[in-house]
Amino acid sequence: MFVDQVKVYVKGGDGGNGMVAFRREKYVPNGGPAGGDGGKGADVVFQVEEGLRTLMDFRYQRHFKAPRGEHGMSKNQHGKNAKDMVVKVPPGTVVTDAESGEVIADLTEHGQRAVIARGGRGGRGNSRFATPANPAPELSENGEPGHERDVVLELKLLADVGLVGFPSVGKSTLLSVVSAARPKIAEYHFTTIVPNLGMVETEDGRSFVMADLPGLIEGAHSGVGLGHQFLRHIERTRVIIHVIDMAAVEGRDPFQDYLIINKELEEYNLRLTERPQIIVANKMDMPDAAENLQNFKEKLTDDHTIFPISAFTREGLRELLFAIADKLEQTPEFPLLEEVEENTEINRVIYKHEEDKDKFTITRDSDGTFVIAGATIEKMFKMTNFASEESTRKFARQMRGMGIDDALRERGAKDGDTVRILKYEFEFVE
Repeated sequence: MFVDQVKVYVKGGDGGNGMVAFRREKYVPNGGPAGGDGGKGADVVFQVEEGLRTLMDFRYQRHFKAPRGEHGMSKNQHGKNAKDMVVKVPPGTVVTDAESGEVIADLTEHGQRAVIARGGRGGRGNSRFATPANPAPELSENGEPGHERDVVLELKLLADVGLVGFPSVGKSTLLSVVSAARPKIAEYHFTTIVPNLGMVETEDGRSFVMADLPGLIEGAHSGVGLGHQFLRHIERTRVIIHVIDMAAVEGRDPFQDYLIINKELEEYNLRLTERPQIIVANKMDMPDAAENLQNFKEKLTDDHTIFPISAFTREGLRELLFAIADKLEQTPEFPLLEEVEENTEINRVIYKHEEDKDKFTITRDSDGTFVIAGATIEKMFKMTNFASEESTRKFARQMRGMGIDDALRERGAKDGDTVRILKYEFEFVE
């Protein structure tokens, strides 16, 4: 089975916890705090593996959780950083954030790497909190939580040439006779339901990769037929080979077929129309093909070269392959992502302090519990070591400094009311 789109969950490793420890040795008076820092959590890294051709492996493993850093130790020994979690993906994989739709990485070359979810930093040990006023703090931090997100992996084939056209116009047959690829061929629609790749070599030693893509039909840009499954794979191709059944075996008008397919390419992505297109008039060994080709040429207004061929008898293939190789040499690669030109002018920015209003939100459950949520407060909560009274007091001071206490009073919180952060509950104390 060919899998070309999948959604997975990734989470960077949490940082290791800092330690509370003191140096107590016979001949070292006033040894002081000696708690080490925790190690950094592992990043989740996607790396291109040339041998992979599909996202099949991700059907069976959709959760990737990197290991956490080692906890800090006594004698100021820092915990070990966790080793990055490397996930292999095929060339041509585009990684997108599932929530925002932002493209995180476009992975095309063998060995190319991208950090998809960063690990958290290690928590600080108590030796980091020593001050002249408090030379022996019983205070440490838990490790920072790793970044977590859902991402969509989309495979867009790395083919130089893409064959487009209605189903059953002879794309698979053409690929099978010009390369060593052996696609499934039959006389019914959508024989090709997965893209097939073939390496083509011309007589003068030039070579390129050709993709036989699932057949297009009217409405494909909106997902009809094989729709987007087809169209996503043509985005990277540099030259489009438009195969047309010039014998009109299925009773359709060849010129209408040509207009419909081009309309679908335009509707899906306007940049597809920038690619050079070569028209292949296939099945020229059949009756009426020559007459239909003459009518086609009279109606054609676009400046595209037409190559009459018969994939069945191999007539005209040599000239076609030379023309494709020539066109590839003249055609640059099309960047998948729009590259923004950097402005060379000097920009001066004025920085103003503005309070972050999204640090926390307060809601109330049906049972009267006040629920505090927000990325900043939740991260602080996870990094607090509640086994230490000093760390707990520090967290209470941080909440007060953020204005949470005042906000709770404004919402009507009274002494003894229950307050919840994540799954943990505590009493509001005036």
